[in-house]
Amino acid sequence: MVDDALRGKVSSELPGWVLDREELVGQWRFADFAAALAAAVRVGALAERADHHPDMRIGWGKLEVRLTTHSAKALTLRDVELAGKVSRALNPPNA
Repeated sequence: MVDDALRGKVSSELPGWVLDREELVGQWRFADFAAALAAAVRVGALAERADHHPDMRIGWGKLEVRLTTHSAKALTLRDVELAGKVSRALNPPNA
């Protein structure tokens, strides 16, 4: 279960991101598949630098990023921090 402090950080600091059980989810729309793929590569580079790796789904003109801390089996501050970096790189997710 997501604790109230993290829930508050998500709602105040991460516009467009939503909580789905123990995951933080952001979705973006792009002009085409190539743009979505390029965005996923940017997210991948951020994830590598943070040593924290999201699940991503790429489709034609869309990217979904799901963050959770697998070792904790829960959402943690690391997820919130990486979501913030992703938002700064790609702009906030489409709500």
